[in-house]
Amino acid sequence: MHRSAPRLSRILVCAAVPVMLVVAGCSSDSGDKKGSDSSAAPSGKKTEPTVEPAKFDALPADTCKSIGKKTIESLVPKSKVKSGTAGKSSNTDTRSSCSWNGLDDNGVKGSQYRWLDVGFLRFDSDQALGSGAERATDEYTKQVAKAQATEGAKKAAAAPADGIGEQATTVTYDLTKTSEDFKYATVVARTGNVVVTLTYNGAGYAGAKTPSAADILKGAEKAAKEAVASVDGDTATTEKPSAKPSAKASATPSAKTSGRTTSPKTTAKASRKA
Repeated sequence: MHRSAPRLSRILVCAAVPVMLVVAGCSSDSGDKKGSDSSAAPSGKKTEPTVEPAKFDALPADTCKSIGKKTIESLVPKSKVKSGTAGKSSNTDTRSSCSWNGLDDNGVKGSQYRWLDVGFLRFDSDQALGSGAERATDEYTKQVAKAQATEGAKKAAAAPADGIGEQATTVTYDLTKTSEDFKYATVVARTGNVVVTLTYNGAGYAGAKTPSAADILKGAEKAAKEAVASVDGDTATTEKPSAKPSAKASATPSAKTSGRTTSPKTTAKASRKA
């Protein structure tokens, strides 16, 4: 009886071993499942939405040809430089301008002075700043406000303009310069990611009649339509090069608009001396 007791103990111990292994195996399976669930969890990374690509990746090749030759001859009949004077720009793909001015001397009947300028600003799409169209819309609003806030302007009035780009506003006002009364009309328009700002003004010298505000506005709207069409690729006039549509977005920042500064005083004196 005494010898059989240890032997019985050994048998019980051995019998318990498979039970422990099974328990251990179950524990291991449970851990594997838990780990598998954990690895399947999302990483937590958020994908940023991409901005809409800019519609145009360049401006018209020659800004001074963005307005038809016949229109220039009609609005500025005695332009000093018939082909226009291009404004300085470090990057003509994002910023460009051109201007025309001249004095039509009619002797004892006086003289008529006219000035026309057009400026283009293009905005690229930028992940941080927004799409080119959104940025152009912001600039469009700023340009309209700038025209309305012209120093010394009288009777300033703004109105929406139809048929010029995707959105357009005209700003008309009177301004006295060189002791003469000038009539001004500025058209600010947006097409895609490009903003076009065009200003046309005129005055009568040496007793000549001041041009009517209606005629100045009509001329400004006509020229603005042609300038916007040159961006959109409309080839209504053969001399108008068009901008290139773009399917890609880039991150090139755009430049600010250049100021328009000119005075007919020197031209007027030269004409009178002649």
